[in-house]
Amino acid sequence: MVTGQASLKRNGVQDYVTTRATAILMTAFSLFMGWFFIATPEVTYAIWNDLFSGLAMKVFTLVTLVSIMFHIRIGMWQVLTDYVKAPGLRAFIQFSINLVAFVYVAIGLFVLWSV
Repeated sequence: MVTGQASLKRNGVQDYVTTRATAILMTAFSLFMGWFFIATPEVTYAIWNDLFSGLAMKVFTLVTLVSIMFHIRIGMWQVLTDYVKAPGLRAFIQFSINLVAFVYVAIGLFVLWSV
């Protein structure tokens, strides 16, 4: 039996469901933003501020940011496990990617909730 040391005891089904769920959330956000840009003839700061000042949009954006972080985490773990064979290098790259993804979410939270 293979133990998932690098995956923190997750299994393949959980990774599969998580990546598909996060992909659905990211697609929904992308479609919504695409519809917003198509439906809005002129995007000004006031319109942009009104869009992101509502609680529903803040929560939707926050969920999307966290979904992106989980999607990156799982996807890059799978890619690095397949293609980077040196454990030290793979751990460093994973740590760097996870750190960048976390910083993106932290900055996104700061920007999002300051509106």
